[in-house]
Amino acid sequence: MNTRLQVEHPVTEEITGVDLVEWQLRVASGEPLPMAQDELSIDGWAMEARLYAEDPAKGFLPSIGTLELADFPDEVLRVETGVEQDDEISPYYDPMIAKLVSRGEDRDKAMMNLAAGLLGLRVWPVKTNAAFLLSCLQNSHFRSGDVTTGLIAQEGDALTAAPEMSDNEWAIGALQLFAPYYAQGETGGPWSREYGFRLNAPSQARITIQHGGERRTMMLEECVTASGFSAPVDGGALVFVDAQPFLFTLPSFSAGGAAQGDGAIIAPMPGKVTSVEISTGEKVAKGQRLLTLEAMKMEHGLTAPFDGVVTELNAVEGAQVQVDAMLARIEKDEA
Repeated sequence: MNTRLQVEHPVTEEITGVDLVEWQLRVASGEPLPMAQDELSIDGWAMEARLYAEDPAKGFLPSIGTLELADFPDEVLRVETGVEQDDEISPYYDPMIAKLVSRGEDRDKAMMNLAAGLLGLRVWPVKTNAAFLLSCLQNSHFRSGDVTTGLIAQEGDALTAAPEMSDNEWAIGALQLFAPYYAQGETGGPWSREYGFRLNAPSQARITIQHGGERRTMMLEECVTASGFSAPVDGGALVFVDAQPFLFTLPSFSAGGAAQGDGAIIAPMPGKVTSVEISTGEKVAKGQRLLTLEAMKMEHGLTAPFDGVVTELNAVEGAQVQVDAMLARIEKDEA
């Protein structure tokens, strides 16, 4: 007999109306089971998804950091979590953030409720699998119930692809970033309310915003019809597309540091170097495993991006490394 409750026990609780944790504690205290088998019944459907701190686009690598924003959709779903906003997601434990449980009178309704909850989820800057979960719910095979454990292997590229932004999301970002200036103008003097004022020309209220390396200047009067989900965060504004957050900021004009070269082998996550299979000066082939990192019960092999020579090696077996640490550098073999 397996005497522990499974991770999915909330599904059973939702469709039977019993509290299995309470029952377990009562039985452990010597009390009898509160109900007999013939007194139990099932009502409706329930579905559970595990929200993980991981990046599906990078092979589901764990993601760590502070939960600067953590707004769970507990008005739509049953949310079971051990963290809250401002907590730290560390590399030392399983990366599950929460269990999201939906309920409905049938399977379709349970899926719709789970999708609605995912669309209302707000987590930043730790990456999550929320968009991946939503893609699974929207998959035709999953929706029809014609699904096996091979679904991710068969359709992984489509399920893990990041949602695409449109002009609408840029407009939402512009409105969100402009909001503080609008609020300041409403409480300030007459000049602060003259957005886009120009002498001898019509006013042009506009704002330049940035996402990644792209900048756009947005005319605010053209943005007012935009609609979608957004949230302010320190340093910018988040716009959500199918449960995926995109960060918009005011333009940064700093020169910045040098970009990481193609031959730089960068730690994609904090972890422990469990093996180093190269040495300085060694020739390596494209795809050859160079070293292995371990974190959050996962091993990740780092491979050579092209044929070349190891010109720098900073990784030491057994050492703990931080995310984005440069572990090695490969220079192309020009021979």
